[in-house]
Amino acid sequence: MNLPENAQILLQYIQTLLSFNPEHPLLFTQFHFWAFFAIVYTGFTLTANRKHLRNTYLFLVSLLFYYKTSGLYLLLLLFVTVSDFLIAKKIHHTNPQKQKKLWLTLSITIDLTLLCYFKYAYFLTDILNTLLGTTIHVKNILGQIANTATGKPIFNADNIILPVGISFYTFQIISYTVDVYRGLVKPVRNFFDFAFYVSFFPQLVAGPIVKATDFIPQLYRKFTLSRTAMGLAVFWIINGLLKKIILSDYIAVNFVDRVFNNPLLFTGFENLAALFAYSLQVYADFSGYTDIAIGLSLLMGFHLPRNFNAPYKATSCANFWKRWHISLSRWLQYYLYIPLGGNRNATPGTYFWIIIITLAAIALTNSLPIGLSALTIAAATLWVGHKYPQRRRKIWANLNSIITMLLGGLWHGASINFMIWGGLNGAGIITYKFWRDFKPKHRTLAAATALLLAVTCNTLHPAPVWNLIITFLLLIFAGTLIQLLYTHLGCRWTLAKTATHAWAVGITFVFITFTRLFFRSGSNLDPAIANQTAWTTATQMVNQIGTAWNTPVTDIIITYKNVFILFTLGMIIHWLPENLKRRYRILFARMPLWLMAVTVCLAVLIAYQFVTAEMQPFIYFQF
Repeated sequence: MNLPENAQILLQYIQTLLSFNPEHPLLFTQFHFWAFFAIVYTGFTLTANRKHLRNTYLFLVSLLFYYKTSGLYLLLLLFVTVSDFLIAKKIHHTNPQKQKKLWLTLSITIDLTLLCYFKYAYFLTDILNTLLGTTIHVKNILGQIANTATGKPIFNADNIILPVGISFYTFQIISYTVDVYRGLVKPVRNFFDFAFYVSFFPQLVAGPIVKATDFIPQLYRKFTLSRTAMGLAVFWIINGLLKKIILSDYIAVNFVDRVFNNPLLFTGFENLAALFAYSLQVYADFSGYTDIAIGLSLLMGFHLPRNFNAPYKATSCANFWKRWHISLSRWLQYYLYIPLGGNRNATPGTYFWIIIITLAAIALTNSLPIGLSALTIAAATLWVGHKYPQRRRKIWANLNSIITMLLGGLWHGASINFMIWGGLNGAGIITYKFWRDFKPKHRTLAAATALLLAVTCNTLHPAPVWNLIITFLLLIFAGTLIQLLYTHLGCRWTLAKTATHAWAVGITFVFITFTRLFFRSGSNLDPAIANQTAWTTATQMVNQIGTAWNTPVTDIIITYKNVFILFTLGMIIHWLPENLKRRYRILFARMPLWLMAVTVCLAVLIAYQFVTAEMQPFIYFQF
């Protein structure tokens, strides 16, 4: 049957819309996604008021969406969904506590085994080869089995490819079985309802990680969408798209990626500027995804938790992690930090992870002294905790905090640079706990001592990294000295509190930005070469930033004027008062529909001017 040409074009487009193309996964920034969502939402309006039918429909749609992003790895998502649905029922209906724990252990073992296989196979193999002197090579065993079973080369058996979003849905599904075990939530009776909770497509591949206790009750609520809620949903979607396309993609393609790809071709100032620009880029990228996910969900009557709360307004590293990737921070607190003992005590899990992290440090750095130093510090800390009971709780809390942050870093990527990044953030949190208890004179003394030690080290063993450390410590010392003099002289400057707050925000932003050197250096790399490549990139950037800058800074700013303008505007908007942001969100949500439509069209036209030749995937897709 010969179809008219227009019908053939439409049929071909629908076929493209429904098929998987590994070179072009479905992204929120693509026109194809919005065509997909328009069709999905049309079907949703027909099922919205019939809860089980709605949930089943959205589950099937979510499967299609995940197939469009990950292909046959959809089968992996279905497997863990079925296994945890059945095991959670067993946990709920089993009476002896020991048997409940066995079922929970089975569930977590299945989930983490699959996560470790796909995400940490190269990482764990490197550790084993170094510690045992073996030469094990990673092979895609599951891919070989699938190819043999089907008789077709469906998967690449030579490499293990990380399925999109596996870290997010694995953590989400673990939270469900643990909460069922704890009695915080009853197991979902209908499989399609549970599968919908696991696979809800707006947040499936990059979060936020939704706790069962927060989302499952929404499965059985009647669909409602007020006029204001609809306006807020549109606002979040447009806000997310503008963040992603203008702030993240443009800055990345036109500046950040160039510098990180070859730091030695750029000056010290360009390397430093790229590092700060990356801080804005990664925030705009990840929070932009979250904004779109929140908006899409709200249009369908579901509320996702807030995942960002102006993190660069944080006044300390601890405060930063209450504002950044909030859903992950809470997950780590509820399901890792507290089970480890929290701020109460050290559990067998604490000792287990100290040993594992020490072995990993020895293997990945190929340095026995580094590993033994880490083990010695941990052992000394444990000894002090047992020797001095009055300090025990604080010591246990700090040990469990650093373990949690190291494992949180490892969640982001299977390489030593992510562990360094997590460790630095953990060290920042612990340092702040001591710092906040110091009196002003003690803070000044501590800053002066640290500065003197850094200067001494640079004198004995000159290196660019010491120049960076000295500069950072000098900023801290100057701030503490001014605060000490201000307090000692009894001044009454009305802006003192504001100045102190701004200084704390600035110091925190600088610290967080420099930890990102290790985060960005190892991103989007082949796991087999990630460690060496990331360390080389980080070293080159530090050397460039820490040596004399010969090129005039003004010339560089003029050359990249668009990037610097966008960075400045992005940070100004980020630092605007929350009350002001809330007002313009509500103002947008209550606009007349015609004015809202005009505003949306203008926003899309502006964003289109910044669209790069190739759509950039969201950074957190790799996690």
